[in-house]
Amino acid sequence: MTAPATVEEYLAALPPEARSALEQVRAAVLRGMPGATETIRYGMPAAMVGTRHGLHYAAWKRHAALYPVPVFDGPGEGDLEAEVAPLRSGKDAVHLAYRSPVPGDLVERIASAVAARRSEER
Repeated sequence: MTAPATVEEYLAALPPEARSALEQVRAAVLRGMPGATETIRYGMPAAMVGTRHGLHYAAWKRHAALYPVPVFDGPGEGDLEAEVAPLRSGKDAVHLAYRSPVPGDLVERIASAVAARRSEER
């Protein structure tokens, strides 16, 4: 199987449940990262902030995932981390189970916080 060259190709290859969830994740990421560009990196969709990666998102058998999601421990980020923590898997992954609705507002706030951090790193 050939690796997808575009986000649309990646989405088109997914089963319906995964595609629906990832389309919602994609929309929320892009709302949280206005002006981000999309590409495929490491075989999965990524929203880029300038020349830096912002967030990668991917579909798996039972969940969608966001990578890398830092620990939100900066000023004013405690509430966000409290919401993200139960969804963490490993050091910097957030898993969103297909059996639950996609928390679009939370994904958007994660994307916004990641974009802010990437902008500060420039």
